[in-house]
Amino acid sequence: MAPKSTAPALDPLPTPNEASVLEEISTRADTVWTSKQAPAIRKVSKRKLSGPGGRVAIVDACRTPFCKVGTDYNAMDVVDLAGVAASELVTRSGIDGSEVDLSVFGCVMPSLAAPNLGREVVFRASLPGDIPGYSVNLACASSNRAITSVAEAILVGQAEVGLAGGAESLSNVPIRYSQNAAHRLMELSKAKSTAQKLGVIAKVRPKDLVPIPPAIAEYTTGQTMGQSAEKMAKENDISRFSQDEIALMSHERAAAAIREGRFAEQVVPVFAPPKHDRVTLVDNGVRSDSTMEALAKLKPVFDKRYGTLSAGNSSPLTDGASALLLMSEKKAKALGYEPLGYIRSWAYASLDPATQLLQGPAYAAPQALARAGVQLGDLDLIEMHEAFAAQIVSNLKAFASPKFAREELGRSKPLGVVDLDKFNVNGGSISIGHPFGATGGRVTMQLLYELRRRGQELGLMTVCAAGGVGFAMVVERG
Repeated sequence: MAPKSTAPALDPLPTPNEASVLEEISTRADTVWTSKQAPAIRKVSKRKLSGPGGRVAIVDACRTPFCKVGTDYNAMDVVDLAGVAASELVTRSGIDGSEVDLSVFGCVMPSLAAPNLGREVVFRASLPGDIPGYSVNLACASSNRAITSVAEAILVGQAEVGLAGGAESLSNVPIRYSQNAAHRLMELSKAKSTAQKLGVIAKVRPKDLVPIPPAIAEYTTGQTMGQSAEKMAKENDISRFSQDEIALMSHERAAAAIREGRFAEQVVPVFAPPKHDRVTLVDNGVRSDSTMEALAKLKPVFDKRYGTLSAGNSSPLTDGASALLLMSEKKAKALGYEPLGYIRSWAYASLDPATQLLQGPAYAAPQALARAGVQLGDLDLIEMHEAFAAQIVSNLKAFASPKFAREELGRSKPLGVVDLDKFNVNGGSISIGHPFGATGGRVTMQLLYELRRRGQELGLMTVCAAGGVGFAMVVERG
């Protein structure tokens, strides 16, 4: 008779998480990650966002179609794209160029030949040359930073009218070479004789001429956005099923919005160079035929063995531009405009990028809502930038989690469970696309246009960004 085994019994493998989005953000919300450290609470209270000219009005806004890299906009750089959006905005709004005080545009990877996009837009839109313009870079929230920069100028009385927006041409990203190659090229430009030039060339090694591909990675951690989002999916216990649900919802809702003409006022046609013989009218990444079955078949991209992030539930690399016209409330009324809406509050927040890189909205939204004096349940619509479906579910779980509210925000209760019928109702970045510098402008106008279409009043938008940054803004129509 064989002796009995004395080895300890092994714990059974955990049941695979196959939760739906609704289950993740309601019954499973407290599985969200927290640092378990006493939070440094920033006290925020209601305040009226008004300057000498009253509230900040967003009068009009438009954007180019968003197109996947290497497709329609291959021959267009950020200046070309921003120029199209800004020129259309100026033309259709009928704003007299002499009324414009400021131009601020966001861009993550600017053109090396024209790095100040905000100033170049002045020329492309045929505006007076004495209008100051500058550029900002806050990663995926760059055009949000542009919008709030113009809003700040209006609120302190330094401007009454301003253009804001952003653009990205990831089809035309500057390609770097090694430092040795760069140094040798500098030497070569200074060499005068043939012998000196040959001496410099002799120092160049074949490996120096190998291009260094751009990487969307954190400087402090070395992790790419996708790797960080995969880490969040694991730490926040996010199911693959819920991620694919978010992706499907994005495609289905964006496809319906295009089909029913809901983007018609927002999206302007683009006749792309070099021949200008074809017109781009719609975002070309939206898949009307997407299904859960098709999404489930896609293999993980960032962790090929244990991961849950696929190409289907992540936003694609995209080209595009957005532009918005902002005014003081007093100026808008004097010029006879009926604004799309008004900025009621905003907030920026940051956290350690080595922890939860894209969880910033969960920290910024409570501040923006508190400053606006409203609760989550008061909102008619919510727009959240979809960098990755895992990031969306992570933030929605944080919104709903009592544990997160207590341990991370120092609040007695969470923001609440987001009603998915009010959430990204016309699709988001997973389907529409994500040109880094332009996305914040797209999210802003998409929220305002839909509030107007529905006859509703109050909306919240959030954007996550590299560096652990989160942005949130509350807008109102009345």
